[in-house]
Amino acid sequence: MMRVALYQPDIPQNTGTILRMAACLNVAVDIIEPCGFDLSDRALRRAALDYYDKVTVQRHASFELFLNNINASGARLVLMTTKGATPYHDVLYRDADVILAGRESAGVPDKVYESAHLRVRIPMQQSLRSLNVAVSMAMVLGEALGQTGGFSRFL
Repeated sequence: MMRVALYQPDIPQNTGTILRMAACLNVAVDIIEPCGFDLSDRALRRAALDYYDKVTVQRHASFELFLNNINASGARLVLMTTKGATPYHDVLYRDADVILAGRESAGVPDKVYESAHLRVRIPMQQSLRSLNVAVSMAMVLGEALGQTGGFSRFL
């Protein structure tokens, strides 16, 4: 089953929004620590509303531990990055993919970038830096679920 992952998230409101989306779409979330905030933060809970308890969240103490789990499961790690060569809508997604978002403030370090099986980007105006991480995750996850029939369970 498809999952989303957040690499050391900085902003509780974005994390809460992604948790809410994941709950609604029945997608599990991996959080790679350390976070830039306490996971019990009020802003996180407020953004996630009452959906926080309805989403499966797995916390990982490090990227290495997260990557070990990914490799053991046979899943494919799909990194969303402004440096990706492949537009996100040109990828053939798989049901077991894990879609990874980097830190809002800094993206991901080289070791994380190099560990990804795929690196995808959202085409946009070159003069602008990036979209909000929660918006980006919604776009890429929506494409991935659409391709893999992930929405059909709700019809």
